[in-house]
Amino acid sequence: QLQASGGGLVQAGDSLRLSCAVSKVTFSMYDMAWFRQAPGKEREFVAGVSRTGGSTVYADSVKGRFTISRDNAKNTVYLQMNSLKPEDTAVYSCAADRPRMPNRIEVVAILYDYWGQGTLVTVSS
Repeated sequence: QLQASGGGLVQAGDSLRLSCAVSKVTFSMYDMAWFRQAPGKEREFVAGVSRTGGSTVYADSVKGRFTISRDNAKNTVYLQMNSLKPEDTAVYSCAADRPRMPNRIEVVAILYDYWGQGTLVTVSS
């Protein structure tokens, strides 16, 4: 099970940190990622982190503003979001992937095995 939290209503330029607590799976065996879906839009990849935390991947739209990290001792993955923009408004969901290939963090949603319920982030201008 994946439980996301930390969303809310903020102003442009503000920061938020999302958390995703994972249970009932061996957390350290899974790459983790955040996806988001804005109203009327397709779900899109935001950021991913490898099982060890040693590798990360970001969507171009969030590079330099968002940071994904994980704490394997706490079975939790985080998304630190800085300099938020109105276009970041979306439901953010965490996902877990048992990697099929080494050293490759997947960016395609259908390849992920488990999903959290999502947390809403609203950025006002």
